[in-house]
Amino acid sequence: MALDRALIGHRSAPYQVDVERGQLAFFAKATGERNPVYLDESAARMAGHPAIPAPPTFAFTLSLNSPLTLEKLGADLTRILHGEQRFIHHETIYAGDRLELIDEVVDIYDRKGGALEFLVRRTRATNQHGALCVEATSTTVLRHD
Repeated sequence: MALDRALIGHRSAPYQVDVERGQLAFFAKATGERNPVYLDESAARMAGHPAIPAPPTFAFTLSLNSPLTLEKLGADLTRILHGEQRFIHHETIYAGDRLELIDEVVDIYDRKGGALEFLVRRTRATNQHGALCVEATSTTVLRHD
């Protein structure tokens, strides 16, 4: 079933995510990150950071708590593929940050005569100081064959 194109421009209500040191270390290890700055508080401080920074691709995980889930948007989870992800980093995310996120459906389009449908969503994350940290854009492919 095709997604409703009227969803384009729809934004989620703001929601909060607390960034925890253990969560960052787990993500770094899971993605093969070996730089001690992402794993050890003292190494991070020696490198000039106030706390452990988030690895750059950590922003992908932020929208996992989104109220704009694929299911709520009408996607059949058994027919999806990860298409693409992009990040624009403005400020570093650190362990201990409380982020406010807003998700938006940016585009919905199809290819191959409707056999493939693309859902493009953007997540904006602002820290507790009001600074925009990251804009993460993800594309999900829905198969309709």
